[in-house]
Amino acid sequence: SRKKTLLYDERMNHRVTKGMVIPMKYEMVAGFETHIELGTKTKIFCGCSTEFGGAPNSHCCPICIGLPGTLPKLNHEVVRYAIMAGLATNCEIANVSKMDRKNYCYPDLSKAYQISQYDRPLCQNGYVQLSNGRRIRLNRIHIEEDAGKLIHQHGDTYVDYNRGGVPLIEIVSEPDIRSVEEAREYVEKLQQVMRYIGVSDCKMQEGSMRCDVNISVRPEGSEAFGTRTEIKNMNSITFITRAMEYEAERQIDLIESGGKVVQETLRYDDATNTTSPMRGKEDAHDYRYFRDPDLVTIQVTDQEIEEIRQSLPELPSVKLERYINDFGIPEADAQMLTKYRAISEYFDRASQGVKTPKTVSNFIVGQIFRRLETEADKEAFDVKTSPEQLKELVQLLDDGKIKNNLAKSALEKMLDSGESVTAFVSESDMGGLDDSALDALCREAISSNPNAVNDYKGGKEKAIKALVGFVMKNSKGKADATAAEAKLKELIG
Repeated sequence: SRKKTLLYDERMNHRVTKGMVIPMKYEMVAGFETHIELGTKTKIFCGCSTEFGGAPNSHCCPICIGLPGTLPKLNHEVVRYAIMAGLATNCEIANVSKMDRKNYCYPDLSKAYQISQYDRPLCQNGYVQLSNGRRIRLNRIHIEEDAGKLIHQHGDTYVDYNRGGVPLIEIVSEPDIRSVEEAREYVEKLQQVMRYIGVSDCKMQEGSMRCDVNISVRPEGSEAFGTRTEIKNMNSITFITRAMEYEAERQIDLIESGGKVVQETLRYDDATNTTSPMRGKEDAHDYRYFRDPDLVTIQVTDQEIEEIRQSLPELPSVKLERYINDFGIPEADAQMLTKYRAISEYFDRASQGVKTPKTVSNFIVGQIFRRLETEADKEAFDVKTSPEQLKELVQLLDDGKIKNNLAKSALEKMLDSGESVTAFVSESDMGGLDDSALDALCREAISSNPNAVNDYKGGKEKAIKALVGFVMKNSKGKADATAAEAKLKELIG
């Protein structure tokens, strides 16, 4: 059986030539078709709700299900959201595009065609930049309608058309992905950017972001593409990477055993971690595309495109660079601050005008993150302390009015109560300690902790920390820890 630890690019096909064994490595080639449900309140061609859930077939109308005599009308907000997505992924925006009919028969598509875009999409020639410097090129982003949903129960199949007509963008990449790590980062970056600009919540578990993975393998160094297969409707990044690893190994095994990869559409079974055929893989001509006669041409002016560009928020890649270069925040912390828009906006407001934005970062990544157990908690970032309250605390620390220990203690109480720092730090707390008070506390620490003093004298450097802790506790955090340690060492001699 296949070893799970043996990756596709480490597999070798040993060919014997004139008594020599020549190893052959394989390279993965993958491209993605990513479907993202747009967060408009109504569907793409009618006024029905796009809200997730609801009783089956309660969010649909004669237009959704394509009854004879009905006419679609394009939702203008869908076009705007798609342009936002295109601009955020470095695409060229077409001034003129159109809608087409993609013809196929399936129970979840009641009118036997999907309204999509074919030869004149709204967005083209973009890219997503990976952390390794490589660009994953985007062939196109086009708008289309979603299909309904099939529900299989006890041998019967039911159709729920609530999802039918929900607006989608389909982001089609070029076959530029070369590893599962690149695939993971590509999907995560798309998800992050779409959430940042507010066009979709990209909740894969609810189906608002789904990926079709086209994958093939070829001998390392070859320029020719192998025969590709398509793994349909992946809605988990973890399952995407597992399915890609399995399918790459399956194709290599097939090639090594003298067989040929067949172009087909596959489903992935996460219980068995295997792929299996659904149907032969279609090409564009199989869908008999033609222009939809019921919808007018889409025209967008350069001025409208520029207005949409100006409305976009600062993108996460730009924020990341700014946090690292301008604020001196470590890259790992900056990555956490920019992962979700709510966190980055909180940080931006809390750090505005402070002397040390890195201190704000430390409080967020340290104390606040410890209270947020899940990724969903971090994405929502619902904390009682406002960014303005955190800013006030950091400014007291910057101005030397309070010490770090006192600031940490105050923040814990602020996060519990939602009150400002002044509720927990008095005017006397902000006064600090004069030299005589610090001297007295250090002498008390020495007399009260003879064992720690003897350990320090015996060469145990860490023993001084216990004495410093005594001073900090009895000064209620007002003492300067560095100054206290220096004074203790001086008195001990």
